[in-house]
Amino acid sequence: MNKKNYLKESKIIDFKNENIKKLAKELFLNSSSKEQIVKNCFEYVRDEIKHSGDYKIDKVTCKASEVLESKTGWCFAKSHLLAALLRANNIPTAFCYQRLSCKEYKENLFSLHGFNAVYLEEYGWLKIDARGNKKEVDAQFIPPKEKLAFELDESEFDLGVYYSNPLDIVIKALKINSSYKQMINNMPDIKSTI
Repeated sequence: MNKKNYLKESKIIDFKNENIKKLAKELFLNSSSKEQIVKNCFEYVRDEIKHSGDYKIDKVTCKASEVLESKTGWCFAKSHLLAALLRANNIPTAFCYQRLSCKEYKENLFSLHGFNAVYLEEYGWLKIDARGNKKEVDAQFIPPKEKLAFELDESEFDLGVYYSNPLDIVIKALKINSSYKQMINNMPDIKSTI
């Protein structure tokens, strides 16, 4: 696995954006280790960026800079911002996905759930999930343990891949849907692992 692929900027992970660079630098200050930088970035995105589904926000964001500017995003978009902040701080960051039942939004709805993994020399790859906490969701950054937002049941699965770029199906969903209702009715999904 070439770690350089997990440090790249793109149109979606636009960490050279001035606002992202400024925030990444602020989150870096007073950090004594890469682990502390990851924690600072993770907690910022988890706690300061509203999850669009939880708050029923009609704005659908995709690019990291849009997420930061709007202070909202679906789990996928939040993972884009977290990747941008971490990559701006030279920390290899991947995109990970689970297929989850989303019955809290709609009956018989399944969707991909997006989160990240970071590479730290001491631990290797660690999955982190900054979707935002709420009742029954308590995602944390507590290495070497991984504490993601959701525990999988028998109908759900982890794709098990560390992607260097967000999946195209996710980008498409975030770009073609412009409201909460549209997003709920067009969540990105796959039936089996890729």
